[in-house]
Amino acid sequence: MRVYTATATSEGRDGRAVSSDGRLDVRLALQKELGGNGAGTNPEQLFAAGYAACFATSIKLVAAQQGLDVSDASVTAEVGLSPNGKGGYGLDAILRVKLPDTLTSEQARTLLDTTHQVCPYSNATRGNMPVELLLD
Repeated sequence: MRVYTATATSEGRDGRAVSSDGRLDVRLALQKELGGNGAGTNPEQLFAAGYAACFATSIKLVAAQQGLDVSDASVTAEVGLSPNGKGGYGLDAILRVKLPDTLTSEQARTLLDTTHQVCPYSNATRGNMPVELLLD
């Protein structure tokens, strides 16, 4: 049973993307690296923002369960787009996680690994694209 459903409609990389409730309404543009003018956001940026937000929220959930304070934690997601050798493209991600210095390296690594099992984006991408977790 779903607890939430997000719905959005897009015209493609050169157009708009709009959520059903109107809260998201962005201009999309093909990246300069792909031959476009780059005058708007793109799906990879939106995916990076979503993954970073989801992973950061999941870290705070897991940390609370472990009795750790990571209220100032942050996640930067780098999402790459590369040819897949089959005529299409694939994604990869690097998640750069900043955690408080009060955590030991063992606590930090356990927190990251556990969060990677909890985060919905990590669960959706597992086995479908490479994801690297780095402590900054």
